Amino acid sequence: MSRAVIQLFLLVIGLVWLTPAAGLFISSLRSEEANANSGWWTALTAPGRLSLDNYAALLKDSGIVQAFWNTVLISVPTTIAVVVIAALAGYAFAWMDFPGRDWIFLVVVAMLVVPVQIGLLPVAKLFGALGLFGSIPGVILFHTAYGLPFAIFLLRNYFAEIPKEMLEAARMDGGGEWRIFSQLILPLGRPAIASLAIFQFLWVWNDMLVALLFADNESQPLTVALQSQMRQFGSNIGVLAPGAFLSLIVPLIVFFAFQRHFVQGIMAGSVK
Repeated sequence: MSRAVIQLFLLVIGLVWLTPAAGLFISSLRSEEANANSGWWTALTAPGRLSLDNYAALLKDSGIVQAFWNTVLISVPTTIAVVVIAALAGYAFAWMDFPGRDWIFLVVVAMLVVPVQIGLLPVAKLFGALGLFGSIPGVILFHTAYGLPFAIFLLRNYFAEIPKEMLEAARMDGGGEWRIFSQLILPLGRPAIASLAIFQFLWVWNDMLVALLFADNESQPLTVALQSQMRQFGSNIGVLAPGAFLSLIVPLIVFFAFQRHFVQGIMAGSVK
C-alpha cells in the first residue's frame, strides 16, 4: 500500500511538471486565433482542429532555422570540450603528483562561487580585442571556461573514489598514465562523464544571457532568436509556441534518454 501511494504521488508530480510542456505543445498545434480566444486545454475536446501548420511556417523562417543550427553548433562543441578537458584535469588532480596540485585544485573549487555576471564585461572587452566578440567561437569559449570549474570538481571527486590498488596493478603491468586514463579511468568513470555531458549540454542549450551579449545576429542561438521575435511581434503565439517547443524538446529528449546516468553520476561524484 505504501509503495502504491508513493508511486501515485510521483506520478502526480511528474504530470504537474510536464503540464507546461504539454500546454506549449498543444498551443503550437493551434491557430493563432484559437489561442487568442481560448485556453490550450479546450483543444482536448476537439483534437481534430490541431495541425502542423505552425511548424511548417516556422521551418520556412530562415532566421529561426539558422538559430536552431547555431544552438547545435554552440552546445555540442562546448559539451565535448568541457568533458574532455575536465576528464584530463580530474585525473591529474586525483592521481598525479605535481607541485602545487592541492592549491591549484583549491583555486578551481573557488571559481565555483564566482557568478557568471562578473565576467561578462571584462571577457567582452577581451573578445573584442581578439576579434571573437559576436561570433560562435567566442560563445563556445565563454561557456567552456565557466563550465570547467564544476566539471573538474565533479570528475576529480569521482575519479578519486576509484580504488588505488587498481591503478597500482595497472602500473605494475607496464601501463603508462595515458593508457591507465584511457583504458581504466574512462570506462570506470562513464556514469560521471555522462552526467556531466548532460548537465553541460542542458545548461548551454537553454542559455540566453551569455548568447544575448556575445552573439550577433548571424550567430545567435534559438533562445535569443525567440526573444527577438517576442520583442518585434509581441504575442505572436503562432511563431513563439512552435519555436519554444522546438527549443524545449531537444533537452527533454536528452535528459530522459540518459537520466539514469545523470542521477548515478551526480550522486557518486558529488561527495568523496
